[in-house]
Amino acid sequence: MSAEPSPQATHSRPRPRPPELRPVRGRAAAALASAAPALGVYAAVRIVGLVVLWAAASVAGKDAPHLLSERWDSVWYQRVAENGYGYTVTLADGAIHADLAFFPLLPALERGIAEVTPLGLAGAGLLVAWAAGLLAAWGIFAVGARLYGRGAGVVLAALWGVYPTAFVQSMAYTETLFTALAAWSLYAVLTRRWIVAGALCVLAGLTRPSAAALIAALAITAAATLVREYRAGATDGIVRRNGRMLAGVILAPLGWLAYVVFVAVREGSPFAYFDVQAQWGNSIDGGVALASFILGLPLPGALGLCAALTGLGWLVYLCVRQRQPLPVLVYGIAVVVVSLIGSGYFGSRPRLMMPAFPLLLPPAVALLRLRSAVRTATVLAVLAAASAAYGAWTLLGSGPP
Repeated sequence: MSAEPSPQATHSRPRPRPPELRPVRGRAAAALASAAPALGVYAAVRIVGLVVLWAAASVAGKDAPHLLSERWDSVWYQRVAENGYGYTVTLADGAIHADLAFFPLLPALERGIAEVTPLGLAGAGLLVAWAAGLLAAWGIFAVGARLYGRGAGVVLAALWGVYPTAFVQSMAYTETLFTALAAWSLYAVLTRRWIVAGALCVLAGLTRPSAAALIAALAITAAATLVREYRAGATDGIVRRNGRMLAGVILAPLGWLAYVVFVAVREGSPFAYFDVQAQWGNSIDGGVALASFILGLPLPGALGLCAALTGLGWLVYLCVRQRQPLPVLVYGIAVVVVSLIGSGYFGSRPRLMMPAFPLLLPPAVALLRLRSAVRTATVLAVLAAASAAYGAWTLLGSGPP
């Protein structure tokens, strides 16, 4: 017969701490371990893209690192990092392209890294883009896993990595940095960490103008929360009870607004930022430029593009039907809308929509219904190969992404 433990022994035995009291480092390690499959799959599909590009560039006699880090917008960001703002180019038609169209966070990171490491600005830009790509995949996984389970999170991160223009994720561009900030900001909203969500939104607003979609997602979610509580009759202390939410919403637009004010002060005009964007063809025209582009195509091309836009609309419908949480749904749709109603170069629009990862949630859940890891892996492998081939073809000379 076993002896009963003495009260003294019982009291001296250390009690396990609840999860919320675990050290931050331990929780981060656990979260990273949970996300490891998603990060591994994402890294694998992006490595496929890089290997295909390296092989194609070698055959064409071109330098793959140069293609990734020193072309198109990458050059503008690095010029800002090196010399600050003030560079302009006058085109043949008289239009002026000023570097003030490019937001400051990526150049600041490039300069900071270049000053403390042996990397030049080009290498620093790639380091930021690749590291941010992993952080974005982690955040995308976190959102997908919270909503539909770990399997959906893994597939969602993989699908984002094989997006048709995913080659931009390997370039010294802002897409991965912005998507990382947006994904983690949305995750913070889903977990009721509104101050964190607002702070990440501030950084997103210093990265890309499409932060307007993220700001709208936070604001609309907060407004819906207040309306729901008001209709339920919970009006007593409604502001105090939602103080952190309101603080996060107030914080969210400050990054974007700060840059708009900076451009206004620098140029001496309250509307200077919008004038700069308009010179680059980035003004909002409600879709007129898109319609004109479609009408100017040969009939087969116009029909193909209309079919692609119909598919995009179907994805949006599936997101609504899937009943995605309001902040996720608003963000995804807003990114699409902002990308389509601008007057900019049409070829850039698929790239501009790439941060709208919630659009990939319905396909991710559908892939899981295959109930076969082999089938899912086969689909992802085919998509990775197609994405890699398209990326190599584009970077080797078809034009800006």
